[in-house]
Amino acid sequence: MSAPVSSIRNLGPAFEAQCARAGIHSAEELRALGPDEAYGRMLAAGVRPHFIGYYVLVMALQGRPWNDCKGDEKKALRARFDALKASRHDKGRARLDAALAEIGVIERRR
Repeated sequence: MSAPVSSIRNLGPAFEAQCARAGIHSAEELRALGPDEAYGRMLAAGVRPHFIGYYVLVMALQGRPWNDCKGDEKKALRARFDALKASRHDKGRARLDAALAEIGVIERRR
C-alpha cells in the first residue's frame, strides 16, 4: 500500500493536490522522482511557481524542518528553482512579453 504525499513531514493536503495534478500520487513516487523532477512536473502541469514551495519540498524530502534552509544553501536552491522555472514554466514568456510590449501593454525590456 502506498503512503499519501501528505504523510511526508511538512507536505499537506494542498501540496498533495498539486502533486496529483502532476501525476504524482504517492510519497514513494515523490521520493523516487526527487525534488527537481517532481517540481518540474508540477510546473509543467500548470502549478504556479513559488520558491518557498520548492524549498519546502527539498527540505521535506531530506527529512528536515521546512525553515532549516538558510544562507548559501538557500541561495543555491534559489538558483536551482530559477532554472527549473525557466525550463518548465517560463517557456514562451519572452515571445509573450515582446507581443505585449508591441501593443503597449507592458514596457519594452532593454
